[in-house]
Amino acid sequence: MNIFQEARMLIRDNIRDYGMYIALFAIILTFTFMTDGLFITSRNISNLLDSAGYIAVLAVGMTLVIVIRHIDLSVGYAAGFLGAIAAILLTQAGLSTWLTIPIILIIGAIVGLFNGLLVAQIGIPSFVATLAGMLIFRGALLQVTEKTGTIIIQDDHFNAIGNGFIPSLMEVGGLHLLSLLVGLVGIILYIYSEISTRRNKIKYEFEVISSPIFALKLVFVSAIIGYVTWILAGYHGFSWTVIIILIVVVVYHFLTSKTVLGRHIYAVGSNPEAAHLSGINVKKITYIVFGSMGMLAALSGILFTSRLQSATTTAGTLFELDAIAAAYVGGVSSAGGVGKVTGAIIGAIVMASLTSGMNLLGVGISYQYMIRGGVLAGAVIFDVMTRKKR
Repeated sequence: MNIFQEARMLIRDNIRDYGMYIALFAIILTFTFMTDGLFITSRNISNLLDSAGYIAVLAVGMTLVIVIRHIDLSVGYAAGFLGAIAAILLTQAGLSTWLTIPIILIIGAIVGLFNGLLVAQIGIPSFVATLAGMLIFRGALLQVTEKTGTIIIQDDHFNAIGNGFIPSLMEVGGLHLLSLLVGLVGIILYIYSEISTRRNKIKYEFEVISSPIFALKLVFVSAIIGYVTWILAGYHGFSWTVIIILIVVVVYHFLTSKTVLGRHIYAVGSNPEAAHLSGINVKKITYIVFGSMGMLAALSGILFTSRLQSATTTAGTLFELDAIAAAYVGGVSSAGGVGKVTGAIIGAIVMASLTSGMNLLGVGISYQYMIRGGVLAGAVIFDVMTRKKR
């Protein structure tokens, strides 16, 4: 078998994992051609990633919730409400950014744990429990913003989270040096992680791809990371939003793929009854996943509020649906037990890329909603068809 045949078989056997990357590449290529290169400019890519940040964070948590066969509809308005609370703490209570952020994250985790209590302990279906939460947080958001309608935030440190960029040590050929170094570190960590994983698989006699294909994969992904880094370094470098997304992805990827907790989450999603019989505390896993979702909703609210530099009465509207769409586009299975946090990020970027590209082309908002709906339907159809083949 030559390298091309092996590559074709690898893509075919792992189409669920690679399909989203192929779709993203096709979208970028299409919009780059249709906008005469405007889509791929440093400024647009930077704005695209920043605008996708709060949804990407939500999508990571939503992926784990769907993996264990549940749903969380409350996260949108929970994010909007917690963002408003952050604004109140900063403007009216006079707290600093460094004190406000951990307080909001803790409140978010408590909210998520309460959802977990309703689902795991009391036995209320997650759809109903979180729908109730959505209505409660919608009302709470209107209550805390009813006097002014908008709470303006003038804290530079807080606003920098959604609008600022990491400092540049110096510029090399018009490129931000620190951003280039961050990209280089990312490439090194990726290569190290892949090589370490491959060695462990070989050690325990698991099947691995051939060395040429493995090397090609490393070169291809490293080239993508390097290219994105170069693009961003040509504008203002990595934004703090992108750095936060990267930290969330690294932490959750490690937890889900390298720890016992991660294996238990996927075991519960694959078959809750079997997981319970094998000694896994299903209720505990449900608490952890919903608590994590609440904390990420709080982080999403911080990112969105910071980006707008204000808290508004409409904050959080449809966030939960965008997060669910990103999770499904990213490869999570509606049957549970399948899905990766890296896929959720790609799904969020796919949806943001569609919006950005259509805005550049002047596509009407009505058509944008229909196209995005079609993409979501296509992702679910793709999931169903790939599961049937197995």
